[in-house]
Amino acid sequence: MKLIRIGDPGAEKPGALVDRDHYVDLSDVVTDFDEAFFGGGGLDRIRPIVAERAASAVPLGGQRLGAPIARPHQIMCVGLNYSDHAAETGQAVPSEPILFTKSPNTLVGPNDDVRIPRGSTKLDWEVELGIVIGKRASYLGDVDEARDAIAGWVLVNDVSERAFQMERGGQWLKGKSAETFNPAGPWLVTQDEIANVNDLPMWLDVNGVRRQTGSTSTMVFDPFFIVHYISQFMVLEPGDLINTGTPPGVGMGFDPQMWLQERDVMTLGIDGLGEQRQTVVGPR
Repeated sequence: MKLIRIGDPGAEKPGALVDRDHYVDLSDVVTDFDEAFFGGGGLDRIRPIVAERAASAVPLGGQRLGAPIARPHQIMCVGLNYSDHAAETGQAVPSEPILFTKSPNTLVGPNDDVRIPRGSTKLDWEVELGIVIGKRASYLGDVDEARDAIAGWVLVNDVSERAFQMERGGQWLKGKSAETFNPAGPWLVTQDEIANVNDLPMWLDVNGVRRQTGSTSTMVFDPFFIVHYISQFMVLEPGDLINTGTPPGVGMGFDPQMWLQERDVMTLGIDGLGEQRQTVVGPR
């Protein structure tokens, strides 16, 4: 299934995409794609309903797509998870996953504007695979248990402010948590829809120029390892989001470095997970 949320910010309604242009409304059977939904077996509950309603799907039209999950308890992130990205930033490939958090209120829709924070000088882009947790996960025994704890996959843009991240005390959270810094979607794609999550091409353009080209096949730590690993340090709740790192081609890695400016447009995608488009707007 491909789960979507449609409507104005804060008033999105849950649905399921049946093809690229048609969807079924699930708001009469599901309150939202949130902790209660995932933790209460919601995916299994809606499968027969989506199949039954597919024949009467309605056009998506020009409706706004929100992030395909409601605001999670936490957004966990994995840093330097592509060896070639580590190299372009001048840092060593980690021996264990580097973990940091991102404020949950950074989550926005896949085509919403990205806002420059006040004082920003080094705004950057990062196309990433996101993991959505499907059940409470703590001290998972192995990667098979981790696989069973995953609801599905989502495309994310881990927008970053590098001066805040690198030059303000070395705390990555500062450079990751400004409003609008985590566009997600357009869909949450359940595991059964993706044959091999460890071999998905990914890309990102800025103003129509290709900046990132990569594949999940070059991850240092794959998604199942990541979920198992994180569960040894904290409890993952249903609906939590994990951003798994980015391939090379970020603005910080160019010589000279390149930073996003007002009115720049980012387009990005991962095979099977859809595409996004964001315009950069000025600070409040």
